[in-house]
Amino acid sequence: MFNSNPNLCILLIDDEPDLCRIVKITLERLKGWKILTAQTGQDGFTIAQTQPLDLILLDLSLPDGNGWEWLQTLKTNLVTRSIPVILFTASDPTDPNSTDNLGGNSADIAGVILKPFNVLQLADQIITQLHW
Repeated sequence: MFNSNPNLCILLIDDEPDLCRIVKITLERLKGWKILTAQTGQDGFTIAQTQPLDLILLDLSLPDGNGWEWLQTLKTNLVTRSIPVILFTASDPTDPNSTDNLGGNSADIAGVILKPFNVLQLADQIITQLHW
């Protein structure tokens, strides 16, 4: 099965250093996946262009721009457009009243993981959403 592959590499783009550390340690220990982190959209985009990635977890609230803008940047770039992106956010983009509503962007995302989340269930949520 794909989910038992310890060679998977995931990029987490989130501006909360403690959250990045917790996700990194948990997923690396539970699944053996390699977790890269970036605290800005620009740093994440740079990493995505230079590293072979299996997934990007993208926060919608970043210090250098809206996560939707970074999603569009990732999805229109030849190098990064095929990398699946799961939104990793505190605001539910499926809620029509949310300021971060999906709108027409749903085709560009592989799923949504809402914060707060259970760190011990995070790997299973990723596996389920990507059908790994």
